[in-house]
Amino acid sequence: MAAFLALCLGFLTACSEPPSAADATSGRLTYDEILNTGLANLCPALEETARGSIPLEPGQTYKISGMCIEPQTYFVEEEAANRRQKARFVQGKVLTRYTSSLDQISGTLVVDEEGVLTFTEEDGIDFQPITVQLPGGEQVPFMFTMKQLVAKSEAGYEALNTSVNLEGEYFVPSYRGSVFLDPKGRGVASGYDNAVAIPAGADAKEFERANVKRYQTGVGEMALQVTKVDGRTGEIAGNFISYQPSDTDLGADDPEEVKVQGIFYARVQPSFE
Repeated sequence: MAAFLALCLGFLTACSEPPSAADATSGRLTYDEILNTGLANLCPALEETARGSIPLEPGQTYKISGMCIEPQTYFVEEEAANRRQKARFVQGKVLTRYTSSLDQISGTLVVDEEGVLTFTEEDGIDFQPITVQLPGGEQVPFMFTMKQLVAKSEAGYEALNTSVNLEGEYFVPSYRGSVFLDPKGRGVASGYDNAVAIPAGADAKEFERANVKRYQTGVGEMALQVTKVDGRTGEIAGNFISYQPSDTDLGADDPEEVKVQGIFYARVQPSFE
């Protein structure tokens, strides 16, 4: 009787477990089962025992496909109270739901004669607008991205393994487009040249940054640390950390430094082009 009850309890527990990212990516779930659950925002994961390697040939180009970047924690640099103190990063709470991951990223991985690995991002869903809220209530929007990332490793690699670290810079586009209008109808390519609500002194120096909108871009830095490798399937996974500027409200504000940490997944295969 006890064994029968234990079996029934185990069956009910297994059936009550929520679906995982592996279920969503393996095709075991339908669209309706994934809709509004957040599973589509999760990256595929490898087993903890995946500690293999993928052999690399010098001078060979490899294809990176299906890359997924899943941010998990967000930090915003806080200004120091005085010159003696150093600026520190304060953790924020993400307000964007289920649309924070980058997915279907593709690119190339080139191995030179000295064993230096160079990953170049080329295409994919490589940007997501995200807003985080700091403990004091301030909300910081930024364009999370890895556009045109060129990340390199140190020399001496003959295989892609768990000791590989790639670091490089990437392009950060403006959070707002040139046709975006602020609440006062001001924009870069459309709208008013100044705030109509305050015509007197609208061209004054203190209003110039808010009135004269500019499409501003930036540069970010990203580091990818490979922690799992499945040599049989050519899959890799690991951790990432990135630093990039926040939104400037089309030049009206100074950008803040945003640090993002999380995990990534990708597939590696030789390129036959």
